[in-house]
Amino acid sequence: MGSGSSSGSSSGSSSWFRVLGCVLLASVLGSQPSALSAQSANAKSSKSDAKFDSSRAYEHLRQIVGVGPRPAGSPGIARTRDYIIEQLKAIDVPVAQQAFVAKTPIGEIPMVNLIATIPGARKDRIAFTGHYDTKLFRDARFVGANDGGSSAAFLIELARVLKLRANTFTIELIFFDGEEATLRDWGGTDHTYGSQYYVDSARKTQTLSTLKALVLVDMIGDRSPRFMRETHSTPWLTDIIWSTAQKSGYGSVFVNASTPIEDDHVPFLNAGVPAADIIDLDYPAWHTPADTLDQTSARTLQVVGDVVVASLAPIEARLKSGN
Repeated sequence: MGSGSSSGSSSGSSSWFRVLGCVLLASVLGSQPSALSAQSANAKSSKSDAKFDSSRAYEHLRQIVGVGPRPAGSPGIARTRDYIIEQLKAIDVPVAQQAFVAKTPIGEIPMVNLIATIPGARKDRIAFTGHYDTKLFRDARFVGANDGGSSAAFLIELARVLKLRANTFTIELIFFDGEEATLRDWGGTDHTYGSQYYVDSARKTQTLSTLKALVLVDMIGDRSPRFMRETHSTPWLTDIIWSTAQKSGYGSVFVNASTPIEDDHVPFLNAGVPAADIIDLDYPAWHTPADTLDQTSARTLQVVGDVVVASLAPIEARLKSGN
């Protein structure tokens, strides 16, 4: 450019114009990305977006906790349901509402499971599940940040990640209603209403056989997490998740100690569906008014998200092999 601007002879004018034209063309082309570079940028963006983002999950948790108490049949859980549906529709994941009436010790309560579906290469399904209701307390304000909130927020973000993934199996994300007992104590059949109804309905429609594995998350937002192997869970599925956690550097969070816990995965186990429960029941604020947002951590949601997403490929491989 400098040499061009310094040339003043008439005999070099045509060369000068050619140089100027090339410079202008280069300038125009340089100001706009090529189709190839745009595709590369989009590919990089998609690859990055396909990672679990705990900041997104934690914002969902903040919004859900902001609703307040969300026991089954309440205005709070209806608002939470609307929020979940809105967020899933925003990422183009269709949601079905499975409505039913549960007979509980305190009377009949209308409940709704939410079932989000992401099609895969196969129609056979892998489900990721959790509950979105909170424990009913008549004498305290219980917002269930960890117990009910963390699982719902986690599944919304997981749906976004798996929507961007090439899934071998169809993915179902199930938000169970009515996991909590209506009475003070857990006992008999006064709990897991949503998961029991889902299994009973699938038996009637003969669709349970296409559900090949289920991973349940519950109380996964504790600031000091320690996930033990749940002993009712299917061993091979638990092994995959815990070994993935070890390989990912989270062995101090997913520990080798074990404990039995009744949860939304049990109706599926009883129906012959392989299932595993990721839950940290050793939580001081469990079923107390202290289960608030400040007792939870985005970091814990990230750890669980990393492990669950990384576990999906070996789960798919195990199911494909038929072993």
